Amino acid sequence: MIKLYGSGQSRSFRALWALEEAGLQFDYVEITPEIRESDEYRALNPQGKIPTLQEGSLVLTESAAIVNYVASLADQELMPASGTLRAQYDDFCYFILTDFEQPLWTMGKHRFVLPEEQRVEAVLKTALWEFEKTHRVLRGRLGDSEFAVGDQFSMADVLLAQTLGWAERFGMELAPELVTYRDRHCARPAHVAALGRVT
Repeated sequence: MIKLYGSGQSRSFRALWALEEAGLQFDYVEITPEIRESDEYRALNPQGKIPTLQEGSLVLTESAAIVNYVASLADQELMPASGTLRAQYDDFCYFILTDFEQPLWTMGKHRFVLPEEQRVEAVLKTALWEFEKTHRVLRGRLGDSEFAVGDQFSMADVLLAQTLGWAERFGMELAPELVTYRDRHCARPAHVAALGRVT
């Protein structure tokens, strides 16, 4: 049985959404500060971060790796298997993780995640500049496409729609077409089901 440890609409939510899309049986454990600091959890994830997916002896602690692993277990195609489309899928996913998401994570760290003495307010201006730059690139890459890659829903859409939601919660102004894209995918039954599991 798969067990996913997560919290709210953090990065763990993309893993939770992916599991719902895949239609897999799993247990979801909402992480509390006590669980996060426990020896049992630290044995699974030494950094004490989320998400963590456990299936037997397999332990994964990176959200995108979890999403792709879940896709590999699904009966339906949620990730291209190989070839040009798979290369485009990987390229888009890595863009989301390394370019589009990173300014948001920088903002989060320097607003509330890091200890106060480690936060640098001046970094926020640079992070906003980086976000606006990648926001423009994303608009060009996505265009008016319904899906991130190809002509059907994939885990790239989970990563992108979840990150767009993160951006909005951080007060970023999103282009109307990106809001439309996000809202379309967030209306999916699997997303709604995932939301019902978090507190």
